[in-house]
Amino acid sequence: MMMKMKRLPVAALAVLLVAPSFLVDAAPQTIAAQAASNTHTEGELASKEEVIYANLLADGSLDQMYIVNTLHVSKAGTIMDYGNYNSLKNLTDLTELEQMEDHVQVEAEKGPFYYQGNVDGTMQLPWDITVTYFLDGKEVSPDELAGADGSLEINIETQANDDVDPAFFENYLLQISMLLEEGVYSNIETEEGMIANAGKNKQVTFTVMPEQEEKLSLSADVVDFESDGIEIAAVPSTMSIDSPDIEEITSEFNSLSDAIKEIDNGVGELKNGISELNSGVASLYDGSGQFRNGMSELAGSSGELVNGSKAIDQALSEISRSLQVTDNMDLGDLNSLPQGLTQIAEGLHETSVGLSTLRENYTLAYESLDEAMRAIPDHQISESDIQSLYESGADPAVVEKLVDTYAAAQKAKGTYTAVAAAFAAVDSTLNEVSSATKEMGDTLKSIANGLSSSLANMDSMDSLTQLQQGLAELSANYSEFHSGLVSYTNGVGELSSSYNEIHSGIGELSGGTNELENGTGELRSGTTKLYDATSNLPEQMQEEIDAMISEYDKSDFEAVSFVSDKNENVNTVQFVIKTEAIKKEEQEVKEDAEEKEENFWTRLMDLFRRG
Repeated sequence: MMMKMKRLPVAALAVLLVAPSFLVDAAPQTIAAQAASNTHTEGELASKEEVIYANLLADGSLDQMYIVNTLHVSKAGTIMDYGNYNSLKNLTDLTELEQMEDHVQVEAEKGPFYYQGNVDGTMQLPWDITVTYFLDGKEVSPDELAGADGSLEINIETQANDDVDPAFFENYLLQISMLLEEGVYSNIETEEGMIANAGKNKQVTFTVMPEQEEKLSLSADVVDFESDGIEIAAVPSTMSIDSPDIEEITSEFNSLSDAIKEIDNGVGELKNGISELNSGVASLYDGSGQFRNGMSELAGSSGELVNGSKAIDQALSEISRSLQVTDNMDLGDLNSLPQGLTQIAEGLHETSVGLSTLRENYTLAYESLDEAMRAIPDHQISESDIQSLYESGADPAVVEKLVDTYAAAQKAKGTYTAVAAAFAAVDSTLNEVSSATKEMGDTLKSIANGLSSSLANMDSMDSLTQLQQGLAELSANYSEFHSGLVSYTNGVGELSSSYNEIHSGIGELSGGTNELENGTGELRSGTTKLYDATSNLPEQMQEEIDAMISEYDKSDFEAVSFVSDKNENVNTVQFVIKTEAIKKEEQEVKEDAEEKEENFWTRLMDLFRRG
């Protein structure tokens, strides 16, 4: 039996082998016949998916595009899928697909049905992609890069294509990736992308958010450059973004707002205090001016006072001496003495009145000065307090004025405190001098009256002796008074000269506090604005977060067809884009002997020949 089987004719074997091929050829006809039976049955489409494959040239320009459509058929029959293609390819079975005017007609069974449609150059991507290459700082074409060495920079620019439905640009994110082969790339740098390990190689990934146009850059040193191309995936940004819990942050902002409010209130109190200080310093300056003028008048009149007192002293001395000579004295000459003493007494009374008036003016000026000086606060501000004020965000120029004025005010108060005892002593001294001067005037007037009476009744030398003794005593006492008066007026002169400097310092202080009041007014205005701006900062922050989430949260996006707006029930649309590779040209190797082309029948006959 075995021998008989081996002796079967070749023709019979050929029939056995060829028969299955007829069965295979018959299969499409059977399927076509089955599909034909459904020609008039309208199918139902539950949903569809589109994957757009685009091949770009190395510079980013579009080379070719085709779409793989997945139809989820819920009821077998005729399905119309809208789209205008150059050519069609059934990826599910061997059924022929028919391109109508604006749609593809498919006879499909229930379940998923896949087909590919190729499009011509009239269809464009939603993004314009441009890729430029720089080698050692010079722009080069992709063709010049293959096998090159040097410092390479690759720039990728994405822009919206206004000729395509904006729904894709507004709702899709782009993920751009490049695989960098070890040994070719080194010293890889990028600001916009993320570098990750991919086995022994590196992968750089860029992300372009919806509605964004980006300029991306990658630099590296390359040796014998080659590239597998740039891969770009575009998918809808449908992930939902939950609002973050910002309670802790907003709590901190509330604390910040409260602190700013306290600063604003503190600056308000500071402004009021400085306003009072400025008013006090202004009063101080006015009182100081009055005091200075009084001191100047006193110093100016001191010369006249001293000269008048000196004349009185000399007159008393001369009268006293003349009375000591009694020989051949003409008592008639004494008749003019009471009149002279009366004039001197009147001069002393006028001097006393002038000193009293000066004392009153001085007292008023001194009280104003003392009140203003006491109004300057004794608060001690440490260096750390001053540093905190600088760090508070206030205008540094205003803070500088504040610190300078504080220092000047404390210095003026310290100086005043040091000389306050001398100022206080002036009042009592003026009072004593005025009283003493009046008392001497009264004494001289009494002497003059007594002398007049004595001269009228004088009839002996005993009366003359009494007169001599009284005038001698008066002359001696007045000489002592005159010496004290000279010392006093010298002291007043020195005090007047020194006080001019104090008054100038108070004037500078007044000008500084005036500027400071204006500056703190601006500072208060600034802190008030800052508080107004930060008082509702937590609400503003939440609004900004909500706005940002709204900008990037595309979870409510409903997919639309890329190939035709007539398609409905579109589930997903995705883009798979890749630039062409940059490779070195391969050297052709000539084979010594070309293999003889053999077909199926030749190989079959050779098999039997070998058998």
